[in-house]
Amino acid sequence: MAERSIVVVGAGIVGSSLAYHLSGQGRPVTLIDAGLPGSGVTRASFAWIGRPVSSDRPSAPLRYLALDEYRRLEAELPGLSIRWTGSLVWDGFDDSPGTTTDNVHALEPQLVDPPAEAIHHPEDAAFDPVAASELLTATARDRGARLMAGTQAIAVEHEAGTITGVRTSAGTVAASTVVLAAGTGSVALCAGVGVTLPVEPSPAILVRLRATPGLVRAIIATPSLEARQLDDGTVLAPTAYTGETDQAALLETAKRVRDRFAASFKGAGDAGILSVEIGWRPMPVDDEPIIGTPAGTQGLYVAVMHSGITLAAAVGRLAASEILTNRPVPELEGCRPTRFD
Repeated sequence: MAERSIVVVGAGIVGSSLAYHLSGQGRPVTLIDAGLPGSGVTRASFAWIGRPVSSDRPSAPLRYLALDEYRRLEAELPGLSIRWTGSLVWDGFDDSPGTTTDNVHALEPQLVDPPAEAIHHPEDAAFDPVAASELLTATARDRGARLMAGTQAIAVEHEAGTITGVRTSAGTVAASTVVLAAGTGSVALCAGVGVTLPVEPSPAILVRLRATPGLVRAIIATPSLEARQLDDGTVLAPTAYTGETDQAALLETAKRVRDRFAASFKGAGDAGILSVEIGWRPMPVDDEPIIGTPAGTQGLYVAVMHSGITLAAAVGRLAASEILTNRPVPELEGCRPTRFD
């Protein structure tokens, strides 16, 4: 069955979603990752999902589907725990339109200095992207997919532009279709088959804090602080990367984030640092997803984007449909890799 086999490289949220949607459809599926599902950049994501109110971006048809697709996925997988808390944005964090509210104190009663008004997106949500990747992968395996964790994808094997498989640290895995969802790692794999993938690493820092549960209700986003809180009290707070090159510098950054959080919420004075890490996000040069088959190849499919968290549910379903039926999906037309040719 190798001639019809599909290999997905990358078990982050996008690759796991692809494996889930591809599995159980009559073609063997193998998911390969150098670590465990969700252990790469997915783990360092803030995991805020939302839908643009309006957009003229080429990817707008895809982005408009984001929340509906997560509602669908939640219905299919009851174990997928999504927190539909909504978001509050102020002080010019985001210029996109939305509903203005002057009732911020009622929505976030523990804020020390609530703004007079904020942009409220009540439909926004967040979730644990590692747990979601694990659930998607586990369900794909239940449907017959194979997971090769701890396996490095070294090169995409091909003959005259036709894909034949993936060479890995555990040997070659034959396939007629190879899907690259390995984030920044997809660049080198594409280069090996003569395809230039214009994607750069875009680092961002995620700080996890220990705090009293119930301090933050929604997703908070301002230029000085982004935060959301889990049921156990853990606060996730992303911040900009400013060139940190060692753990000492990262810890200093985490302390500054902790201090801003402690000053912003009542009862947060004893917040402590749990962890801090850098996520190297894959950023296409035009900020638009790259999804589809590069020119000059047969059997290669690329799915690289930011934000992969927001788009994973929609991309998983739509890209799987294209791969399985060989029919293009209109919602992905603005995302093709051929736009760079």
